[in-house]
Amino acid sequence: MDPDDHVCLCFRVSLRKVRSYLRREHPPVASLISECLGAGTGCQWCVPFLKHLHAQHRQGLEPDLKISPERYVQARLSFHETGERDQQVLHESGADAPVPPGSGSAA
Repeated sequence: MDPDDHVCLCFRVSLRKVRSYLRREHPPVASLISECLGAGTGCQWCVPFLKHLHAQHRQGLEPDLKISPERYVQARLSFHETGERDQQVLHESGADAPVPPGSGSAA
């Protein structure tokens, strides 16, 4: 994903905004990312991705999702139609990686 691509599509919160929030606030749990313009509080599609970004930040890495914005949007549409997450999208983005202890719960 590019920095200006939206992670939270409901509230149009970009990867850049999430990164800035993480750098500035260092939230102890992923759920506090919701303070960044409501990210993760709409349809909740982005919650596992926000958790992944939070875990990367806690590990000292640059938070990123290794997925094209087109694929991300396509998978979200499918999620809304079926109610089920495409596990392949989580894998492609890296969001299915184990979350280290202490990195928080739901966003």
